[in-house]
Amino acid sequence: MEFKVNSVELEKLLNKIIPAVPTRTPMPILENFLFDIKSGVLTIFATDLEISLKSSLPVTTEEEIAVVVPAKLLFEIVRSLKETDILFKVESNGKIHLLTDNGEYTISYLEAEEYPNVPTFPSEENKDEVVELELSGSGLKFAFDHTSFAMSKEEMRPAMMGTLLEFIEEGLRFVTTDGHRLVNLLMEGVGTDVHNQYIVPEKAVSVLSKVIDDQIVKVFLSKTHVSFILKDIELITRLIGQKYPDYKSVIPLENEYKMKVNTKELQNAIKRMMLFSTSNTRRVKFSVAENKLEISAEDLDMGTAGKENLYCEFDGEPLQIGFNAAYVNDILAHNTGEDELIFNLHSPTKAVIIRPVKQKENIDLMMLLMPVRLNN
Repeated sequence: MEFKVNSVELEKLLNKIIPAVPTRTPMPILENFLFDIKSGVLTIFATDLEISLKSSLPVTTEEEIAVVVPAKLLFEIVRSLKETDILFKVESNGKIHLLTDNGEYTISYLEAEEYPNVPTFPSEENKDEVVELELSGSGLKFAFDHTSFAMSKEEMRPAMMGTLLEFIEEGLRFVTTDGHRLVNLLMEGVGTDVHNQYIVPEKAVSVLSKVIDDQIVKVFLSKTHVSFILKDIELITRLIGQKYPDYKSVIPLENEYKMKVNTKELQNAIKRMMLFSTSNTRRVKFSVAENKLEISAEDLDMGTAGKENLYCEFDGEPLQIGFNAAYVNDILAHNTGEDELIFNLHSPTKAVIIRPVKQKENIDLMMLLMPVRLNN
């Protein structure tokens, strides 16, 4: 059989789905794309068995075929070409010839039966248990961009290696934590009849953050999988089948002191203090009074120290508290769009709550940071 496709369109499609192709795997079949042509539409699948990506484009053929082709080789061939039409000639001897105006390239293929099944949503088997909703692409991207950095990387706590999606009466809550910091973002007004929790793994969140645009995203959730359907791509991922920790129990209620500070000024100061903090602790000290925040760090082994003063608004008793500078910098780096932040403090040993002074419409964002012990 034969079919023809534009090289630029094919490159765009392959570029979106190749993140699901594993670089190392004990299953070589996963290092391939599945090409499936039905009714004049070419659908290309990629999976590492944790996440699956698929996307489609129209092709000029009346025949139907499904074959498995080497992903990296095909991608490198297509993206190296100038814009041109590529004629794919699929032979019965396990070879595919790619013909352009100036060249001919031959690759091998395998039968589609060898490729793993990719879940579909909703299917006849799971349609009764699937929760369906639509989300703003920009809102979903904002939520992932502001929460994903706090996911844990420790395999001993698999539930924390993902983003919690929790449907509650007020809306959809996104929660991430690694035990040192926690981000809690409520997207108000997102309703479903089912108040459940789902944990989306880190890789799926990372891939989604790169491909989401402002278009509406359709979301289908089952007990084991979630599907995100964008305009021209679908991502399906297994959910993490663990119970998420009780994040509410670590959120302090008595943080009565408020410190308001300029986000960019604080981030610039923190970056400089990171040059002077001890490499293993990354400790930085905040000394805060009525309208002054002193930030300091020292490395006793290297004999270096730094100190800066910033203007702030503070309504509590003078307080000294230590933080891991890298964690503070992470929070600030993911809030560069906020002019000012509020730090809610209580004591040197209590977690600090951080919020933007101006919340986005229908968004309630709260970040928590655990302190570190200061040297006396």
